[in-house]
Amino acid sequence: MKLHVLVLDGVFDTGLSAVLDVFATANELAASFARDVAPFEVGVVGMRRRVRTAHGFTVPLGGTIGSGPEDWVVIPALGYKMPDSLVPALGRADVRDAAAALRDRAASGARIAAACIGTFVLAESGLLDGQKATTTWWLAPLFRQRYPSVQLEDARMLVRSGSFVTAGAALGHVDLALWLVRQASPELANLVAHYLIVDRRPAQSAYVVADHLAHADPLVERFEHWARGRLDEGFSLDDAARAAGTSKRTLARRMRQVLDKSPLTYFQDLRVERAVHLLRTTQRSLDQIAAAVGYADGVTLRTLLRRRTGRSAREIRSSG
Repeated sequence: MKLHVLVLDGVFDTGLSAVLDVFATANELAASFARDVAPFEVGVVGMRRRVRTAHGFTVPLGGTIGSGPEDWVVIPALGYKMPDSLVPALGRADVRDAAAALRDRAASGARIAAACIGTFVLAESGLLDGQKATTTWWLAPLFRQRYPSVQLEDARMLVRSGSFVTAGAALGHVDLALWLVRQASPELANLVAHYLIVDRRPAQSAYVVADHLAHADPLVERFEHWARGRLDEGFSLDDAARAAGTSKRTLARRMRQVLDKSPLTYFQDLRVERAVHLLRTTQRSLDQIAAAVGYADGVTLRTLLRRRTGRSAREIRSSG
């Protein structure tokens, strides 16, 4: 498998290193344990002669972006973590050139993978229009606003859609690289994960700070403040809209635009978030925690925790 890691100026140091280290480890283990897997051919390429990371390190570049049907172009994140710095960076000439190059390579049959804020670079090319994708969870509102034609599934850690694979925030780079290794050898990918001590992370929803997303919009923030004060009570859309100072229709529309959730779904997310916090910080029983967040019994809460976080109540409590 040929992999061309496309590095732009200000690349996220950890993301770039994580991708390269996973493939380097895979090659070492495949050789040491005589696995019948061809070495991963990894090249680091860029749109300019000189590229520096977000921390100022010079990145050695070599070769050109691959275009063959067996080639993968991998886009690590840019090191701009907030909208006010990311948006200007996306308007840079090298990012526009990268978008054009990605369109050209995709037309030639290359497959493309992007992690974290690298998904914004891929989306800038227009190649994700009509496709499913995930991205950095705290930038999901910006992603939806900027790329309305992309079907964003930001609760997921990895999303494959057509010839594209996208991964979630920060250490989602590791998940993406392991996924690529897994296409060559599931056994080797599992071995690399054990050597690097990487736990399985099927979703990034367990890591989302819900109120951070809510603060992206004043109306949603007012709803979030009201909701947190009554998690142990029943949900009423009429009361929610009244507390937010808007109509039910407007509240539902704004919630969909910002969070891609209904008011009720977000209310339930807050209940689960609160339950996870109580599991980690108290010794209350599951039934007691269920009552504190508005559920009739621990059975219902246990099911929701597993569905929303991918972990059992016991696993959550032990991780606290």
